[in-house]
Amino acid sequence: MKNKPALPPLALYVHLPWCERKCPYCDFNSHESENLPEQDYLHALLLDLRDAATLAANRPVTSVFIGGGTPSLFSAHSIDRLLAGIRSEIATSADLEVTMEANPGSAEADKFVGFRQAGVNRLSLGVQSFDDAALTALGRVHNSEQAHRAVEMTQSAGFESFNIDLMHGLPGQSRGDAAQDLAQALAYQPPHLSWYQLTIEPNTVFYKRPPTLPIEDTLADIQQVGEEQLAGAGMVQYEVSAYARGEASCRHNLNYWTFGDYLGIGAGAHGKLSFADGRIERYSNRRQPAQYMAGAGQADLRQWHPLLEEERAGEFMLNALRLNQGSNEDVFEARTGLSAQVVRPQLQQLQQRGLVDYEQGTFRATTLGRRFLDTVIAEFFPD
Repeated sequence: MKNKPALPPLALYVHLPWCERKCPYCDFNSHESENLPEQDYLHALLLDLRDAATLAANRPVTSVFIGGGTPSLFSAHSIDRLLAGIRSEIATSADLEVTMEANPGSAEADKFVGFRQAGVNRLSLGVQSFDDAALTALGRVHNSEQAHRAVEMTQSAGFESFNIDLMHGLPGQSRGDAAQDLAQALAYQPPHLSWYQLTIEPNTVFYKRPPTLPIEDTLADIQQVGEEQLAGAGMVQYEVSAYARGEASCRHNLNYWTFGDYLGIGAGAHGKLSFADGRIERYSNRRQPAQYMAGAGQADLRQWHPLLEEERAGEFMLNALRLNQGSNEDVFEARTGLSAQVVRPQLQQLQQRGLVDYEQGTFRATTLGRRFLDTVIAEFFPD
């Protein structure tokens, strides 16, 4: 180890685990329920945060991300209570970014206005597609009309910053279908767009019963045409699947990708913390909502996992090389506590293979490297 890692910025993730219906591609910790225990869960969240805040070393939280599940199932009153509790339990920066995920199936105009008044200043809409056939194939509870209406509600509610979450490579999707889907999203001139390929994850319905997905050549065509559409619309790619206009990059996600710290509260939420003595540790909360609510505020709510020195280079590169701009040796040393000498042989080898640009201590994946990013990142993990 070169030195003790500097304490990086701190973010806060809040997990609301319930949804109307579990999607067949979803591997998140989400649970179907018609009756949400909002008040009991909020009480548990704030007990969790009170305990977690003692670990923050007086660092202010720079961003809050409320994810799920479907957070927009919660009432605006509950979100107001949650954010008020956060502000009372932990220091927050003056320009706090507060993102909340919302699904078109639970979109209501009054509720969106209420979220905005509660302090949410960035909404992330889980549209996934504007095509009814694709939405049915994905098992979504909303249709294309609701998807369009949700974006319009977001704009009408006064959200200057919002994200449209859009998938491609969907079952039966052609290049033209994908281009049309993307065109409909871009017509709203969103400040931010998450555009990514559907992947089949273990422990999902799709993994057990795989749908017929486009062939590799079609996927490559979709990617190429889509990138041209996005560039033509003024959307700048700053991460593998993230595009933004101007200063609309998601600060919360950028903190993850630059190996920042984060507290996680909620059932199954994860956290990562650096300590003044050089330790870096991750933790995870109890996954089941009932068990989480029963254990909130107790010492055994979290399971801790020290991030060993031999794991840190890989964990850093796993995040940093997703960014178009990459990173540099100074940030690597500050965030990991390791000497840059640890990664220079791999960077030089990857540079010779045309997979990484590496010059004057700065490194980033090349266009070719981004196509084989898993291979690039694997070079930094122990065998």
